Parts: sequence; structure tokens; C-alpha cells
Amino acid sequence: MLVHNWREVLKRAWSVRLMITAALFSGLEVSLPLLDGYVDIPPRLFAVLSGLTVSAAFIARLMAQKGVSDANQ
Repeated sequence: MLVHNWREVLKRAWSVRLMITAALFSGLEVSLPLLDGYVDIPPRLFAVLSGLTVSAAFIARLMAQKGVSDANQ
């Protein structure tokens, strides 16, 4: 069941922002073979960054954020 203010949560919640960032890192990781020879990036860098970002999103989801509440009002 969606929270009553889901649009506000999508706009303001850090957990959502961090999950979008993790998705971008995952996409960059997948595209690295296409950039082989053009950029010098360690092979597992984006995988590590994605994992750290997902961990931060999990923590952010559990923390109360000013201006964003899941509680039914």
C-alpha cells in the first residue's frame, strides 16, 4: 500500500535520491566494456559505489527526514 504522500516522498526523500544514484552507477558499470580503451577506470569501481549507495539509501530510509513523513495523517 502506498503512503498517502507518495509524490512528496518521491520528490524529497534521500532514500529515493540515493537509489537513483545507485541505478546510475549500475548502468555505468554495465557500459564500462563499451568504453574500454577510452577511459581508465578500475573494473569494480562502479559496483562498489553502487553497493555503498544502496547501503546509504537503506539507512536513509530508516531515518526520519524533515518535511517527509510516512505516517498517515
